[in-house]
Amino acid sequence: MPSEGIIHAKIYYPPEMGRNMYEIVRIIKAFQIADKHVVAMPTNWPNNELLKDRVIIPPGSDVETAKKRPKEYECYDWWICHKELPK
Repeated sequence: MPSEGIIHAKIYYPPEMGRNMYEIVRIIKAFQIADKHVVAMPTNWPNNELLKDRVIIPPGSDVETAKKRPKEYECYDWWICHKELPK
């Protein structure tokens, strides 16, 4: 469950390495979108190699929901479905 105003992310870098601020900004944007739209972001979102800027729909919590998903969204299988964010 999201906690308003609290970011739950850990990025470990050795002290000798520089920090990737683009990744930190990407994480913050992804948290905001995930919280607002109840979705998940793929790796490298919004530049994912397969999904581009599309987002992942959370998995169904029961068999009936899992069966409906391919009819409502684009899916690779019942377990990974995706959609465009509303504009």
